[in-house]
Amino acid sequence: MPLASIVVPSRGGAGRLPRLFESLRQQTEQDVEMIVVIDGDTDDSESAVRRLAEEAPVRSIVFPENRGRAAALNAGFFDAKGDVLIRADDDLELEPDFVEHHVRLHDEAPRGVIAMCRDVFPRTPYATAYGVEADVAIRSAAFDTPPERTWEWWSGNVSSTRDDFHAVGGYDESFRAYGWEDVEWGYRLHRLGREILIAPGFTTLHHGPVTSAAERLERAFASGAAYAKFIEKHGPVLPQAEHPTSLWNTLVAVTARAATPRTVRTAGHLIDRHVERLPHAVGHKVVALGIQASSRAGRRRSGR
Repeated sequence: MPLASIVVPSRGGAGRLPRLFESLRQQTEQDVEMIVVIDGDTDDSESAVRRLAEEAPVRSIVFPENRGRAAALNAGFFDAKGDVLIRADDDLELEPDFVEHHVRLHDEAPRGVIAMCRDVFPRTPYATAYGVEADVAIRSAAFDTPPERTWEWWSGNVSSTRDDFHAVGGYDESFRAYGWEDVEWGYRLHRLGREILIAPGFTTLHHGPVTSAAERLERAFASGAAYAKFIEKHGPVLPQAEHPTSLWNTLVAVTARAATPRTVRTAGHLIDRHVERLPHAVGHKVVALGIQASSRAGRRRSGR
């Protein structure tokens, strides 16, 4: 029985998995298994896993069709044999002490562990105008989060004990679109009474961040709808956002009223074409406006 299990949900990941596998081979703690759950094999990812299995403790679970990330996570975690269960996305590059670090934190206390990643951006107009700065700000905000709300950051580089996973239960597979299936599970771990630690010292690299405004706005819209689903399930457990009268909040509200999946996509493509021609501060604000308005529109339309 391995000390730890890493569960990797993957779809179309054949080109991303080799970097992850190479970083697995470099781990200081080798008493570990990796389970890659292929959520519908669109690019022969299974062969990539099979080739590595000759050299490293990696195996796959293959869905014949796409079932969603929550279903993939459940399949992997319920099949995992380790005492510590680690979730890692297929576009991560693990630092050599990644497994050792997660395991050590669970040895210290009963808790859930969140390890923040650092995005590795290609040079795109979106990354220059917004993405790089937002990545720094997000990590800073996470470490400033009070202990009773750290569950809100449960995401793609996290761990729990095997006993706690089974006590909480699986991920909610009704969260099929983008967003909040992770946070919803983290909230249930929090309700179990576990400390959820946002751990310092991790240097995990994320090689697959959003690279365009179009994709970022679409994700914000979908995440807004998933947030509304979370509130419908658990009630108003998050502080309700206040929108005092200001020019900015008026702009967000007006933009959100006009936002649909089609207009969000169109607006994102327009931003991508023109944002690098704007002064940096203006371009940053334009992207932020699109994100906030798209998220608010997603919440409103989900409620309808």
